Amino acid sequence: MDAIKDFFYMGGYALYVWGSFGVTALLMIAEPLVLAGKRREMIRRLRRLARLQSEQSS
Repeated sequence: MDAIKDFFYMGGYALYVWGSFGVTALLMIAEPLVLAGKRREMIRRLRRLARLQSEQSS
């Protein structure tokens, strides 16, 4: 049981280690979500631009 406790305590550096791990995990989850949103927005803008250009040429 002490081995598990020592593992999570990390010699007194647990706050820094687990905090760093948490921030990294959060960013690795957030980045694909942000990129997917930007991709959807870009596709929406390109479709609007194509529609406007086709209306102007008609």
